[in-house]
Amino acid sequence: MKKILLLILMIPLFASAQNRLRVSVLGDSYSTFQGYIPEGNETWYYTPTDTSLTDVDNVTQTWWWQVINQAGCLIEKIDSYSGATVSYHGYDNQDYSERSFITRLPRLGSPDVIFIFGGTNDAWAGAELGDYQYDNFSRSDLYTYRPALACLLQQAKERYPNVKIFCIINDKISKDFIESSKVICNHYDIPYIELKDIDKKCNHPTVIGMRSIAQQVLMFINK
Repeated sequence: MKKILLLILMIPLFASAQNRLRVSVLGDSYSTFQGYIPEGNETWYYTPTDTSLTDVDNVTQTWWWQVINQAGCLIEKIDSYSGATVSYHGYDNQDYSERSFITRLPRLGSPDVIFIFGGTNDAWAGAELGDYQYDNFSRSDLYTYRPALACLLQQAKERYPNVKIFCIINDKISKDFIESSKVICNHYDIPYIELKDIDKKCNHPTVIGMRSIAQQVLMFINK
């Protein structure tokens, strides 16, 4: 019954399913799987998997595969990079500009729908929040989270006009990062999905967690 209801709820966004909308994902480790991300991007999920880290061992278990498959869409690009930050600030104060979401944004192909799922590593790596800023971004500004996210979303709207963009916000990270993400998404009129109660192992979604993310995403975009 739940699956039938979910399929019915997909109708509003994907009413033209016969045209097979193309979906791109810009993400971090949560959205990786070996062989489905660009060569050179670090991955968290792979097969055969390390069961001490995760029980996710098949690409069909990832949240994005489930969303794209159940919605009857096609994969355009999955540009996800384990450990990547939205900002240029990385772990141990390293410069992560080469793997940042801003740098990888142009690599998403020609999608109809984009999911941006980040911010987790910024919170975990201790990036400064910075000020709310919506223009005149300097390189130094992009080492703080708020200006970096604003720059990312501004560039996303400019680079991908007429593309539906959704942001996904992780649960169980700093409230300041969650609230900052909401404020900036609202400024750019980009819908966000705030995840709740995701099952994790080693701070990464399990099979159950991936299924929950997919369900929450599908329920949101079709409500």
